[in-house]
Amino acid sequence: MLNREFDLNNLIKKQRVTIIYGPRRVGKTTLLRSFLSDYPSKYKLDSGDNITTRHIFDSNRFEDLLDYVFGYDLLAIDEAQQIENIGMGLKILVDRKPDLSIIVTGSSSFSIKQNLGEPLTGRKREIVLFPFSQKELLAVYNKFELKEKLDEFLIFGSYPEVALATNVNEKIELLNELVNSYLLKDILSIERIRGSRQLLDLLKLLAFQVGNEVSINELAAQVHLDTKTVHKYIDLLEKSFVIQRLTPFNRNLRKEISKKNKYYFLDNGIRNGVILQFNKLRDRNDSGQLFENFMVMERLKRNSNSRIFLNSYFWRTFDKKEIDLIEEKDGLLSAFEFKWSINKKYRAPKDWSESYPGSSFEVISQDNYLDFIL
Repeated sequence: MLNREFDLNNLIKKQRVTIIYGPRRVGKTTLLRSFLSDYPSKYKLDSGDNITTRHIFDSNRFEDLLDYVFGYDLLAIDEAQQIENIGMGLKILVDRKPDLSIIVTGSSSFSIKQNLGEPLTGRKREIVLFPFSQKELLAVYNKFELKEKLDEFLIFGSYPEVALATNVNEKIELLNELVNSYLLKDILSIERIRGSRQLLDLLKLLAFQVGNEVSINELAAQVHLDTKTVHKYIDLLEKSFVIQRLTPFNRNLRKEISKKNKYYFLDNGIRNGVILQFNKLRDRNDSGQLFENFMVMERLKRNSNSRIFLNSYFWRTFDKKEIDLIEEKDGLLSAFEFKWSINKKYRAPKDWSESYPGSSFEVISQDNYLDFIL
């Protein structure tokens, strides 16, 4: 088993509920069970699929909840998004049992946040578990080997089972299973969301527009839905850890685009699985898009796993000057342009340099990308 970057021992705090979010099949249960296997005190492991547990939390009776955890030092609930109104029950436990540690996991931030609601405000710590990061994969491959396998990561991504699969056919089979059986499970389980075909059509359109600004009106017209519904579906896709939004950086309204967003897939393999394109990079015309998606998401993993808090954007002007990624931290701006192949020397666009003279600019390519994401 490959160790993850998170050390739950350092993240768990008394009088706080530790919430581990993340897509399905990224190893949340494995991470939890690994932690519990070495836990020195008595713990209770439960699941949101347990009907009895659902009834206990639905009732929110003090006596039942306190009896439920009596004699335990830690409570762990896997797939907690299955329990409606779990937030109030956990608040009761946090307030009434201050020495009890609590961990819950969930595959949909929408469902968990809806079910946790306001009760846990100020009483929770949130962690996102992504597919394997390149830093985590350093436990299996050295830097030279990671670079050798870059094409593979761009095509098949880094979901745990996929990254550790030994042959191409197995990787494709696993990704097809993820897309068809798990990808939309949380979304389709939400009341009134039944259009799986339209959701997949929407995802396919987003897959082809990776790295480009997205027009909601155009998407709505192509999938035959109203714009309000498309906004809702995209929001749910984000909260179910399928796609990631990048908003435009804007401080000069006359020149800079401020309305349209970009959308990236949390995993390259899922993106390619949605459109069923697993052919080699030399046989495809989207290698630049794949590299950009990979860089944006690996940087996000690196920042999230290292608890580096900053704002991320893209930048573009109406006359099509653009930069792929802008990071803003402590008032400082860092600009990054992603280039799969470099045939000339790149400089920051003049409009950017003149508008933000104190910012840095760097081109990220196959030569230096590991320094950027490790």
